[in-house]
Amino acid sequence: MESVDAVKGILNKIYGTKKGAGAFKKIYPLIEKFPARKREARDYFSQEDVILITYGDSIYTGEEAPLKTFHRIAAKHFKGVFSTIHILPFFPYSSDDGFSVIDFYCVNPKLGSWEDIKSLNSDFKIMFDLVLNHVSSKSNWFEKYLNEEQGFEDLAIEADPSTDLSGVTRPRSLPLLTEFTKSSGSAVNVWTTFSADQIDLNFKSIDVLEKMVEILLFYVNQGATILRLDAIAYLWKEIGTNCVHLSQTHDVVRLFRSILDCVAPDVMIITETNVPHVENISYFGDGRNEAQMVYNFTLPPLLFYSFAIEDSTALSSWAKGLYLKSEANTFFNFTASHDGIGVRPLEGILPEEEIDRLIKIVKENGGRVSYKRNSDGSESPYELNITYVDAFLNKKSGFDEYHSNRFLASQAIQFVLPGVPGTYIHSILGSHNWEQGVRQTQMARTINREKLRFDDIIKQLEDPDSFRSRIFFPYIGLIKIRKKQPAFHPNAFFEILELDPKVFAILRHCKEQIIYTLTNISSTHVSVSLPKDIGDFDMKDLLSGKIFKANSIGLNPYQFVWLVTRDR
Repeated sequence: MESVDAVKGILNKIYGTKKGAGAFKKIYPLIEKFPARKREARDYFSQEDVILITYGDSIYTGEEAPLKTFHRIAAKHFKGVFSTIHILPFFPYSSDDGFSVIDFYCVNPKLGSWEDIKSLNSDFKIMFDLVLNHVSSKSNWFEKYLNEEQGFEDLAIEADPSTDLSGVTRPRSLPLLTEFTKSSGSAVNVWTTFSADQIDLNFKSIDVLEKMVEILLFYVNQGATILRLDAIAYLWKEIGTNCVHLSQTHDVVRLFRSILDCVAPDVMIITETNVPHVENISYFGDGRNEAQMVYNFTLPPLLFYSFAIEDSTALSSWAKGLYLKSEANTFFNFTASHDGIGVRPLEGILPEEEIDRLIKIVKENGGRVSYKRNSDGSESPYELNITYVDAFLNKKSGFDEYHSNRFLASQAIQFVLPGVPGTYIHSILGSHNWEQGVRQTQMARTINREKLRFDDIIKQLEDPDSFRSRIFFPYIGLIKIRKKQPAFHPNAFFEILELDPKVFAILRHCKEQIIYTLTNISSTHVSVSLPKDIGDFDMKDLLSGKIFKANSIGLNPYQFVWLVTRDR
């Protein structure tokens, strides 16, 4: 089988012929015994694909498992809206809100059970997190490493603290190495990229690789249709390099893709790499051998910036480059997630003083800034911690009459770009900064991770004058209309139209349909004309049903329209 040969070849490339053969001897039986799925010709994506991102306990009652509570609200409001639910790590953990996994095989009992996951899977596809860079220091695996048990001796990456590791790319300002004492009494310093509680796994060990392949296949067996490779960029470490995006890291992604091609070709991989755009899209590989999707990390900060200065020039220029070589790949377009708004993806796009402008706005709007350690010992901004909703607040005007419209306009742009859109639960619910949570945890990221009481949410959604209601129902309506338009297929043709700096305009085109989407990103009225070859056709807005003349389109502050030609 071609995919099996690919697995063997990749293992030989990573580990060398002898060690690669030993790795294949361990991994092939896992593939062989897995109930392989029938390979069918299919498109990976369609305009029907829209993903919701949530924690398992983002909504709770205190009386039932939060996963059951979420399923109740999802069954009522999200069926026919979202095709896939990304439940952020729902395993037992010790820190980082789930990303320090204690047991990869269990559902956190505080959230529910595997039955709750399967129940949700009956109504939605599910995206799982494969947290493969690190494991909790409280895990049974790390305990066995400290006890030097067979199969776990090489679990962690040990390093001499006197070694020069200043060239290692850091996503945090915390120490890279953390000291632990083994049961034998010997002290070791192990690699901890993200925190002292998150022990980096040593993928040079075949035992570690075997364990993670087992987990990969276990998740597929539990119903995962998309696997999110968390923090994948930092997976492989070689002292003397920057330890990010190394060739072996890409080889591991290719290995996982080849394994899935063997047993579950319908399951997709998405890579999470909060890095500049060119580095990010490298995880598409040759278009068919690595990830099917990558997070479009440049979109959230650049979109925020464009609205802040009321000028779409930089956004339009960047968006022109969103063409992909392969129809088997697409972007995952998101504006908010459980993390903050990444700053690194703006490198090479915006000068430092413009990033400082965003930092000032975030702080004025009650947000925080997280920093990373640089190789020279200095620190620089890594991400902006604020809800995306409150990033779009204009505090200078006192009462901001445009707040909800401005935020919804930003989301409308997300939904017209090429790619699969993803929405964070706190975006569609119109959540503000959770200041109390930050005070409780002393973590800046908590500001965007509030736990919401079910009864409170329902009450606010039932009040048409509440801010949540004014975000939620237009947002739902926007998605429902989008899903019906074939021109919004993730890989359909697009062209950026430069009509006015205050308007972001993009043409989406497929065999069945042409849509001109225009979004006024400013607080002033703007009049624009579509390209002259359109003539003076009447254009119908799919969102409002109103008719516009192609050569004279007036847009109110933060108004967005999706225009199609009306038969005359």
